[in-house]
Amino acid sequence: MAIPLASRDERATAAEHGRICALATDCLRDLRDCAAAYPELFPPDPFGPTVFSGVALANAFGSPWATPDQIRIATRTALWAFAADWLVDYVATSWEEVDEIIRGCMAVTESVVPATEVPLQRFLASIRAELETSAVWPALSAAWCDALRRYLRANAREWKWKTAYTGGDTSALPTFAEYLANADNFGSHLVNVSHWISNESVDGPERLRPLAVAGEEIQRTLRLVNDLASYERDLAWGDLNILMLGVGRDEVDRRIDELAGDCDRLIGALADGFPREAAYLRRQLGYSMGYYGMTDYWGAA
Repeated sequence: MAIPLASRDERATAAEHGRICALATDCLRDLRDCAAAYPELFPPDPFGPTVFSGVALANAFGSPWATPDQIRIATRTALWAFAADWLVDYVATSWEEVDEIIRGCMAVTESVVPATEVPLQRFLASIRAELETSAVWPALSAAWCDALRRYLRANAREWKWKTAYTGGDTSALPTFAEYLANADNFGSHLVNVSHWISNESVDGPERLRPLAVAGEEIQRTLRLVNDLASYERDLAWGDLNILMLGVGRDEVDRRIDELAGDCDRLIGALADGFPREAAYLRRQLGYSMGYYGMTDYWGAA
């Protein structure tokens, strides 16, 4: 059977996808180097190929115009967040252990030299050290520290909810609104702020604010999209999921549609003043919705 010739537009699209995949391949090499530098953080089970390739692909598709160096901080921050999530959600067996993890990482926001025997803190400190070389770090360091604290506190809050759920204490479980308000544990806001500081996309808090508002709405949307994708795995792993809180799929789908519409409006308002950042956010939302439509980053349950 004859193979049809691709049109010029099809070739151009394929060429763009090829470049994105090449960019992801370079990012994947860097992530594997990170894993090799911190082997205690990334045991083969559960950190199989899907985690590293998923992080690399997501960031490459989010910034197809970028060089590997321009998205290195975003991919490393995302990988660090996976390690933190694993330690809090699955390795820690008591609130004391969770609190120790949170306090140790929060110390990095205060320029405290991390304990050399704590890989999670060392990896985070290396990310902060690279961010400090950005010309906009003095103006935006507080925003990064705030994003990190929010991520850590949201993880700690969900740990308490998860423990209440597994213990049968329904009185301590969140409402739908409370669960969604805790979406900082998804981690994309922290990744975005790190990315924008690294690339000097904005030069101060006022310029960052509209980007962050749109990114936070995307984060809430993807928190729910992720939950729909990972429900079976969450059941198997003993994690918390919106579908475990008495909320049905139809209601979650409706809320996702509402949030996605809000995201489109917020991103649209950025197009004139922040065309590159608006494209980044639009692609982040679209790619992630497509990705979670088939799988999640941890792979099969």
